[in-house]
Amino acid sequence: MLILPMSDRSFPSAPPLALCLGGFDPSGGAGLLRDVMTLSALGVHPMAVATCDTIQNGAGCLAIAPAEPLPRLEALRPHLSGAWGVKLGLCALDAAALEALAALLAELAPAVRIWDPILAPTSGVGLHEPADLRRMARILLPQGGWVVCPNLPEAAALSGLGSERDPERLARPLLEMGADAVWLKGGHGGEDTLEDLWLTAGGVRGLGRAPRQPGDVRGTGCTLAAAWLGLRLKGLGGPEAAAGAASLLRGQWPRAFAPGGFGRPCFAPVGA
Repeated sequence: MLILPMSDRSFPSAPPLALCLGGFDPSGGAGLLRDVMTLSALGVHPMAVATCDTIQNGAGCLAIAPAEPLPRLEALRPHLSGAWGVKLGLCALDAAALEALAALLAELAPAVRIWDPILAPTSGVGLHEPADLRRMARILLPQGGWVVCPNLPEAAALSGLGSERDPERLARPLLEMGADAVWLKGGHGGEDTLEDLWLTAGGVRGLGRAPRQPGDVRGTGCTLAAAWLGLRLKGLGGPEAAAGAASLLRGQWPRAFAPGGFGRPCFAPVGA
């Protein structure tokens, strides 16, 4: 049997590629490991580079330390061609390091970009002050092409509008900075039903109301943003991918479990 070298093989049905930049949660409940599991389940090939390391388990986060993403991202450069996408999550970089990362991403020109602007893990130590998120927005968003997916507290921090709840007012500063769209997640609204909103310069689009799911599951934001990226790379439009990601999340909710019986539950691997 003739075995061709890798360079001579043809892979006509190669899966799309997604690069995840974010925090490494060693428990797998959130962060890069959660991104990888979500994208793999959707048939998208994941790559991952840490922007911070966390000392974390199912009970909470004890510490967050910066990581150096640029050498790792440069090593991946040969893979990052064609229609690929990027997700940015928890990020502990200072302004100079973030500017360098943003410049490199602009050069690499991912076709799809989503930023999940995390203030801090849900439980445990904090990371950003609101001003830190606004600084990140001023560095990233003028590049263009970014979808920003905050929850209500994160949107208030990004907008600088404090206790403001009006979706259009919360989204306007981000759109004016250059965001393509703001996907405002409705999970922090407090009602028995919730609705995500898709906001662009052209207006507001509701993505459908759904019952609030019971309990407090880890990794919902990571799962939503990674699923959106995967669905976009598989061909869905932005709002459709957001609605599809929310539907995927609701479908996984009943299977959430606490690894080893400890801490808050997280989503089970697909197929488990």
